[in-house]
Amino acid sequence: MTETQAVAASPVIIPIRSLGPGHRSRIAAHLKALDPEDRFLRFGYTARDEQIDRYVDGIDFERDDVFGIYNRRLELIAMAHLAYSEDPRMASCAEFGVSVLKKARGRGFGERLFERAVIHARNEGVDMLFIHALSENRAMLHIAKKGGATFEHAGGEAEAYLRLPPATFDTRMAEMVEEQLAQTDYHLKQQAKRFWDLLMSLQEVREGVRDARHRSGS
Repeated sequence: MTETQAVAASPVIIPIRSLGPGHRSRIAAHLKALDPEDRFLRFGYTARDEQIDRYVDGIDFERDDVFGIYNRRLELIAMAHLAYSEDPRMASCAEFGVSVLKKARGRGFGERLFERAVIHARNEGVDMLFIHALSENRAMLHIAKKGGATFEHAGGEAEAYLRLPPATFDTRMAEMVEEQLAQTDYHLKQQAKRFWDLLMSLQEVREGVRDARHRSGS
């Protein structure tokens, strides 16, 4: 992977926010919104809701990093999990996993989350990024291949690994700018949602008053 590939962003600005423990419920809702086929591709088995809850509850936000893309309704429509190795001998290794809701496909969200994870991993000193995917998960394999990953196939599964160059001033600045952009975007969406929710509430009150007047004949 060249420096340009690792740092360059997509032509379309897609704010990607770092997620923390306070986002667990939205992460769980996102994963539960995946249909059985997508759950199978993401986890390697058709995860039930209770299994997803255990997975989300088990995310160690002190060690791992999770990134997400929200729509205007503050619905988490795409997310990535960058899981770091617990083995001290593999401290410079991490695994990347991603999921995108069907209605949000075709917009490059998975690829952008991969770019974001690569930059962060480099800045954290990771030099080997692993991607485990089923052979039928064409979208994930395409992202890995485009990123320059090397593949090893075994049966119906594929292991891809990507050697990452060290962090640079550019990667550190790129991550700072991305995070600030994402925070600003999220707060603007929060304000907009509150405004529209208030507007809807007022509309419901007006309709209720109108209906009451109509029933009373006044």
